Amino acid sequence: MSAYLIVDTMIENADQYENYKQLAKPIAEKYGGVYRVRGGAMEVRETDLWTPTRMVIIEFPDMDSARAFVDSEEYAPVKPLRRDNARCTLAILDGI
Repeated sequence: MSAYLIVDTMIENADQYENYKQLAKPIAEKYGGVYRVRGGAMEVRETDLWTPTRMVIIEFPDMDSARAFVDSEEYAPVKPLRRDNARCTLAILDGI
């Protein structure tokens, strides 16, 4: 069953965040990740719980693959680029 890594990102340093994107994508792909949404136009209809900023959705084959990407040795040195240049909320969801 597919799993989805969903990240709401408020970019604070666009130039450095571009470096993060270039490094993170091939690592996600190594773990079976397919980018389904990466920024782009967004129409927010309701904001009772939170107001999203910039959404990224990556589909993985399963929860274990998504977790393996986030916790991988390859991603460990890249993760600080995201944290240093953006504020994020990251969740992994089971698909149906």
